[in-house]
Amino acid sequence: MGRVFLHHIGGNRLFSCASCDTPLTNRAELISTRFTGATGRAFLFNKVVNLNFSEVQDRVMLTGRHMVRDVSCKNCEAKLGWIYEFATEENQRYKEGRVILERALVTESEGFDDHIQNDS
Repeated sequence: MGRVFLHHIGGNRLFSCASCDTPLTNRAELISTRFTGATGRAFLFNKVVNLNFSEVQDRVMLTGRHMVRDVSCKNCEAKLGWIYEFATEENQRYKEGRVILERALVTESEGFDDHIQNDS
């Protein structure tokens, strides 16, 4: 199959796959916590790494019709949420290219500071 290469986005608070702990994104990329997925609460993120994408699907959601792709963990293939490819409603276009991660399918943990401190 080959070797799987994973990215690490860094940050003080990290969100990772609940199945295998692969890092996905950080708190700085979080746009909103006011979404709902199949498992309950879901979060909207600007940038998420280490994902696989399904084929585009046309879905009618509470906020209207959207073209989306399901996203899964690149490491273990666990389902994590979806990405918005296109929104038909003008007021929903801010979601395009952004990723929903379902809260029950990810974990949040302490990360590390992005800045190196000099002790001189």
